[in-house]
Amino acid sequence: MLQIIGRNKDKNTRAAIRWVKERRIEYQFIDLDERKLAMKEWNSIFQSTEDDEELIDKDSQYYKKNGYAWRDYDAKEEVMEHTELLVLPILRNGMKAHVGWSEKWVEENK
Repeated sequence: MLQIIGRNKDKNTRAAIRWVKERRIEYQFIDLDERKLAMKEWNSIFQSTEDDEELIDKDSQYYKKNGYAWRDYDAKEEVMEHTELLVLPILRNGMKAHVGWSEKWVEENK
């Protein structure tokens, strides 16, 4: 089953949910404001990305406000502690995951 990981307030997450509903694709929504991800979920996300830096939303207010552009940090640790840094939504199906909204990825992995 497709998992959409994001926040209700995020426009890309809402667009992803609307798109899968319109196509009657079965999905589960995980709101990061209500629940933390399990280590297995994090591992599938980390394994699916080539570079951990692609998980970081460098345009986010949290990134700018906390000076991440000028500091050294471990991307994995930071996104696990501060999910505000994530590019949303994260699409997950089994051990496959994709960062950011992609209709093509959903079609190929539903």
